Amino acid sequence: MKDVRLMLGLLSVAAMSGTAAAAATKLKGHQYAAQAKVSLATARQTALKARPGTITDQELEREKGGSGLRYSFDITSHGKPYEVGIDARSGVILENVAEGKNPD
Repeated sequence: MKDVRLMLGLLSVAAMSGTAAAAATKLKGHQYAAQAKVSLATARQTALKARPGTITDQELEREKGGSGLRYSFDITSHGKPYEVGIDARSGVILENVAEGKNPD
């Protein structure tokens, strides 16, 4: 029984690792991931705490402000689009604004 639990635990860790790796490669700007101190999962949680809704797009990008490396999330909240930026090195919220007529 102990062996079965160990095997199930190892399988679930392997499955989660594969999912995390797949998510990281689907992230626009994934080539900067090694420079980020904040994980994508943590940045997503921070963004959704600041602007509850549904993430429709995500990107890791070099941009002025903060440390110069940020996660950018497009979030739909109450039917309206917002952009939330999270510093990828400190986790600080850099931006939480409604998208204009011409989004990035």
